[in-house]
Amino acid sequence: MNQYPQAQPTITFAGFRCRVGKRGEGLPTRREAETLAGLASGMTQKQIAKLRGVSPATIKSTVEAAYFRLHAQRATDAVAKAMRKGWIAPLMLALIVSTVSPQQPVQRVRQPVRVVRMQRREAEVMA
Repeated sequence: MNQYPQAQPTITFAGFRCRVGKRGEGLPTRREAETLAGLASGMTQKQIAKLRGVSPATIKSTVEAAYFRLHAQRATDAVAKAMRKGWIAPLMLALIVSTVSPQQPVQRVRQPVRVVRMQRREAEVMA
């Protein structure tokens, strides 16, 4: 007879390790954990449904059940609460620390709008 408690079973989905359990154990079910991990990785409900091979309506009801269990209002709240409870955790924490070097210019995600062009267009319209 084993006197030590068994380790909680875990699964991996969408780059996250998820602890799972049965109903009533205080842990999410396998489906809820997969859905929360998908939301945490930035997937839409339709993408999660396609990956799991179920309908989007099934994912929607699973997400609503997870929201209810976590007392969450939206996906970001549910993911944050699930991480705090230890239900899901990223497999690899990627922290990007950028250093500005003289050889490499600072990159912007979106180029700034040039005001000069707008002023020229306004001048052409008025002329």
